[in-house]
Amino acid sequence: MPYDLKQEFESASIKHLLFKSKLRSFLYGSGTSEAPIRDPQACIFGHWIAERALPEFGHLPETRELDRAHIKIHHVANRLMDLHQRGHKEEAIAGLSEINALADHITKLLRTMEQKLRAEQ
Repeated sequence: MPYDLKQEFESASIKHLLFKSKLRSFLYGSGTSEAPIRDPQACIFGHWIAERALPEFGHLPETRELDRAHIKIHHVANRLMDLHQRGHKEEAIAGLSEINALADHITKLLRTMEQKLRAEQ
């Protein structure tokens, strides 16, 4: 493979972490753009999945799982943002534990994908 897998997956992880930090900012009242948090297609990690992961690494079962987990984390984020906007701020912030569990799962999938792709090289 002509590109650096380590760099590819570090970049993907950073994009994923950016989503988490934007959601936290929103829930703690620091205004931020809603679209990249609400819409899996508007998020830069979603772009990476659609444009790089699925076409290039789609043969790995983890890639499909990553796509599903990414969509799910956005569904949960939408629910928390809606709670926040309806004035249930504490409940919304408490929901970050669910986001963190999903985020950890995504991080593990990324690591597994990178390891499997290294083994293929």
